[in-house]
Amino acid sequence: MTTQATTPRDSPTASPELPPARGPLSENVLAVLAGSGTRLPAADALRRSDPYGDDLQLLLYVLYELHYRGFAGVDESLEWDPALLGVRAVAEAVFLDALRRDAGSGGRDVAGAVDELQLEPVGDDGHGVSHHLRREGELWQLREYAAVRSLYHLKEADPHLWVVPRLRGRAKAGMVAVEFDEFGAGRAENVHAQLFADLMTDLGLDARYGRYLDAAPAQALAVVNMMSLFGLHRRLRGALVGHFATVEITSSPGSRRLAEALRRVGAGPAAQRFYDEHVEADAVHEQVVRHEVIGGLLEDEPGLAADVVLGIEATGHLEDLLGDHLLAAWREGRSALRTPLTP
Repeated sequence: MTTQATTPRDSPTASPELPPARGPLSENVLAVLAGSGTRLPAADALRRSDPYGDDLQLLLYVLYELHYRGFAGVDESLEWDPALLGVRAVAEAVFLDALRRDAGSGGRDVAGAVDELQLEPVGDDGHGVSHHLRREGELWQLREYAAVRSLYHLKEADPHLWVVPRLRGRAKAGMVAVEFDEFGAGRAENVHAQLFADLMTDLGLDARYGRYLDAAPAQALAVVNMMSLFGLHRRLRGALVGHFATVEITSSPGSRRLAEALRRVGAGPAAQRFYDEHVEADAVHEQVVRHEVIGGLLEDEPGLAADVVLGIEATGHLEDLLGDHLLAAWREGRSALRTPLTP
């Protein structure tokens, strides 16, 4: 089996190491990727698994990651291996079925779903993670939050690019306009993934790509896996747009609270800059996404309204699961990570 050229582990372009397994399903897939096994999970075993559990979510994460940075020592041709794609397809069906069942009431009222995203609690009545961190979060909790979110933010906006070839006209133009800002408006030092790496460094975290995969709980993997699932399938383009709208519309107020939390605990300027940047940028993006991306998509393809609602509701559902996990641990004074961070 041929492998990719080796890159020093501390290089910014290095692929991460394969993570440890979290159950028999991910163990079999990881062994195949590592070249030490040949047996893949059976379809029946995948269908019986917990759709939100560690084993299935890690399996999906590592298979999706073959389309991003890959893993050190893993043959790059496995990205399109038919057997691995078959396993992924069954696991995706389990995950997607669960999202359709659990995420919300569904329907085709996109405007109503978007309006609900814009409802903010009055004063300090919010109970989400960003409200907790702003009011009473400690530095160790902000560090854990950054480690968990690094699974996405170190490749911020990458999953959303998959949808661009599937759009046209206003929707495509609006999507690309927002993505242009996400990728630094032409300046490498302003790419949002780089800004998050700077935030991590400011907080004393390891900013290498994929560094905290093994520490992240299944709920965090599910959030990122949903983006890849929606982005990689043309038939789910409406769901990806719904997800993207949710991120952009809810980002500005949440980022304001997180910036305040970082200032309160004395985090450095690079840590604060990431969220300060999102307060201003995403307030503008919200209007572009609502009127151009969603509006343009549904003008062209009104039949995708239910998928847009699915994307909105699935994002809220998985973010709620992650938030509940983080807050339950923090309120008990314990780490929310599988492996606590070193001070």
